[in-house]
Amino acid sequence: MSKALDYFKEVYDEVPGWVQKMHDYSPEVLDKYTGIRGEIMQDGSLSRKEKDALIASMNAARLYKRSMLFHTKGAIDFGYSVTELVEFFLTAYFYKGDKALILSLEAIQYALELKGTSVSMPDQKPKTAVEAMETIIAWLDGEDTKYLKDTLDVIQNGDADSIQAKVLGAGQVSSTLKHLNMAGNYIVELQGKEAAPWMEKARTEGASEADLADVGYICILTAGIPAWFELSDSLQTAE
Repeated sequence: MSKALDYFKEVYDEVPGWVQKMHDYSPEVLDKYTGIRGEIMQDGSLSRKEKDALIASMNAARLYKRSMLFHTKGAIDFGYSVTELVEFFLTAYFYKGDKALILSLEAIQYALELKGTSVSMPDQKPKTAVEAMETIIAWLDGEDTKYLKDTLDVIQNGDADSIQAKVLGAGQVSSTLKHLNMAGNYIVELQGKEAAPWMEKARTEGASEADLADVGYICILTAGIPAWFELSDSLQTAE
């Protein structure tokens, strides 16, 4: 087995089909891709677990299940709790609405399984963010869910400004990371102009240019080089 295949087997516990096919058609391309991925996913200005959680959430925000699940595993493997991961997915909800949070149920269920807890979807799959949050809180029985319960109350109230303040405010996950997440949500959908104000808000919350660059790098992995074009327009030049 090549080093690239070994790498992905270590990351995912098996060699994903898309990796095997890339290797079969061009091992050289896979080697180059693996090198880029390995470099980007190291601890940098953002940690490895932060990068995985951000990618998982950004893919929930654009309703892309496959990459959401792959990076959910990374976020859990590298140390996030499930309750922390839910806060990232709430950022996806703020960006895309009910559909993103409902999709994230599959990632949260998977994360719990990785932690050794088996849970089942309700007989009637949740159709709203409120129902999804009620399901998540029930699944996390015994965990510290105060922030999530408070967030549910705010979502039920329906005031948009209050929802933004609660979802993007600090809980177990910092407000800085949540604002970086919001910028990334726009970047992976190639909406650089819309991302720019969120990049500025992230700076106000304490994000560095290196943090923002790391967001750009991980966006490359899930949305390709055009994502870097979109982020770089609002990234300050390194001194």
